[in-house]
Amino acid sequence: MGIRSKAKKIKQLLPIVGAGGNVKASEPVATRPAPSARPAAPVAPAAPKTQRGDADPTQFIEQWIKDNDVVLFMKGSPSMPQCGFSANASAILRGYDIEIAHVDVISDPEVRQGIKEYSNWPTIPQIYIGGEFLGGSDILTQMHENGELADMIKATKG
Repeated sequence: MGIRSKAKKIKQLLPIVGAGGNVKASEPVATRPAPSARPAAPVAPAAPKTQRGDADPTQFIEQWIKDNDVVLFMKGSPSMPQCGFSANASAILRGYDIEIAHVDVISDPEVRQGIKEYSNWPTIPQIYIGGEFLGGSDILTQMHENGELADMIKATKG
């Protein structure tokens, strides 16, 4: 078979569009069928439960302060504080060998905002002893250094 006959054979195999003559229909290109509907988005897991459950944030705050002698509204927990001020406050209070009721405000944004409004104090941590609001980490440090904190804790114990 010569070159011309090979070229003619190749032309017969190739589709030639718009030239008339020997046109082969091309095979259909495989395409994905269009989805009739997008799959449903995955359902988000239920929000983790907080200490307050479904209670109103203000009622929870009031009850927590009423039920506990020493309350620390903080970022994290006394064993794992999430900011330096919370770490300082929890370290001071743990030094008194007392039970500390704490609320992690990071896990509950409504309580985080609610405690700021309740106390009219803009920062966290916030410390309550015997139902009385003391302030934040700086005030707790001052009270600890001048002995007022020890007196206040003794008064709530006995």
